[in-house]
Formats: sequence, structure tokens, C-alpha cells
Amino acid sequence: MDWILLGVISAVFLGVYDLLKKRSITGNAVIPVLFLSICCGAIVWLPSIILSYIDNYDHPISFFSIEPIGLKEHVQFFSKSSLVGTSWILSYFALKNMPVSLATGIRATSPLWTLGGAIILFAERPNWQQWLGIFVTLAFFFLLSLAGKKEGFIFHRNGWVGCMILATLIGAGSALYDKLLLTEYGYPAATVQAYFSFYLVLFMLPFAIGWKLRIWERGNFEWRWSIPFISLCLLVADYAYFSGLGDPESMISVMSCIRRGSALVVFVGGYLFFKERNYRAKTPCILGILLGICIIVTA
Repeated sequence: MDWILLGVISAVFLGVYDLLKKRSITGNAVIPVLFLSICCGAIVWLPSIILSYIDNYDHPISFFSIEPIGLKEHVQFFSKSSLVGTSWILSYFALKNMPVSLATGIRATSPLWTLGGAIILFAERPNWQQWLGIFVTLAFFFLLSLAGKKEGFIFHRNGWVGCMILATLIGAGSALYDKLLLTEYGYPAATVQAYFSFYLVLFMLPFAIGWKLRIWERGNFEWRWSIPFISLCLLVADYAYFSGLGDPESMISVMSCIRRGSALVVFVGGYLFFKERNYRAKTPCILGILLGICIIVTA
């Protein structure tokens, strides 16, 4: 399947994933929601991890077939999980305390930072059209910050905005690391996703124990059926994303831009399901960010 089409599939499921997150953490404790959702994802891959260490075992479903790995690979995948886990903790808390449309608008700028890293690390060279897309995206991101002021979110003063920006920067670093794992090191998409999901549970476990023991002040947790579907949507989104990046012709800068098209799904969902306000001011900003992404993608 064409890597650009895989990027579009990833974007759609990533948008649904963000809406499910918002539904799960609104008025709910963040840490247990995050921990339980990633446990659901790890459970899907755990049988494949165990079976991969059985000699000459051929998994009946090629989709879930993964390779056994050594100590070096375990360290690499734990590092990947640590990056993602840190980004998720920051973004979940920010998303809980921000309108989903505004939070996702900030998150949609991730391709800019990924592109910068791709230029430095992978010698990817944007052409004039891609630079135009970068300028358009940054301009509309600035306008989004002005729209956010109407809802009390002054970007340079609000702590939750700062958390979302930091989560976005760490997420961009994780995207660059994905490219390294999948192309430079040549790991199959299923192997990356399986061990990433497993080690994400281990990374989050101390936070879950701390929440359970009330080491810090925390809110109450309520089970919601949207929680397990967070991981299921992310599994589909990430598998399409990793598979696309595994294509030797793929560009992480372009794939990251396509993936952030999820903002459009979230923007519509925020209006339909969460009745968010100030859409007249935010609509041109979100569409402008997506326009910038489209300019980059079609270059």
C-alpha cells in the first residue's frame, strides 16, 4: 500500500483516538485512564512477543508476526516508550484542561519540528513549496494563539498550553526516532509497535502505583468504555504510520504532516460531541494550519 495512503489512514484513526481521549479524561483522573488504555494495547501484542521466542514458530497471522530481539534492541524500544510516555503524560493533562480543538491545533504543529529534525539528522531538504507550507502553518498557529485568548488561554502564560507545546516537541523527537528504528535499523513495523506497547506499560507503572497509593493529590477515577478503544484506535493509527515509514521512499517530514491531518477530525468532533465554543474564530486557524500541511505534502 502506498505510504501516503497509509499516512491518511493513520491520520483518521489518530483523530478518533484524540476524541476518545477527551471523552475518557473529562472529569476523570488522568493517570489511570492513560495506564489502563496502554495496558489494553499491550495485551493485544503480548501473545506475539511470547510466541516470537519459540524456535521456528510461524505466527498464523502475519500482521502480528514479530521478531525476537536482544538486549540492545530492548534498550532502544524502552527509550522509544519513555519518549512517548513523557509526551503523553503532558498532553493528557493539557487536553483535560483545554478545549480539544485548541489542544489539537497546537499538536498539529508537530510536523514543523519534525521537519527541522529531519533536515538536521536525515539530510532531508525542503523545496520552496515546503518552506511556504512551513510559513503558512506558523502564521495560522499564531492566529490560533490569538483565538485562544478569547477562551482565557494566553499561550505564553498558560501552564497547560506550555505542557501541550512541550508534549508536541517531545513527540516530534519520537517521530524522528521512529524513522531511525524503521529505516536505519530496519525493524519491522509490528516489532516496533509490539515492544513499544509493552515497555510503555513498564514506563507508566510507577506513575500508576503512585496514583493508587495517593503519593500526590489526585482526583477520582471512573471507568468508561471509551478507555479500551483509545488503544485500539492508536494501534491501527500507529501500525499504518509505522508501515508507511518502513517504505524506503517515505519521508518522515511529509508523513508527519499527513498524520497531523487528524486535527480536522478532532475539530469537527469537538464541535459535534463536546459543544466547544468560539468556532467562528478557530475555524480559519485550524483550516490554515491544515492548508500549510497540504502545501508541504503536495510539494
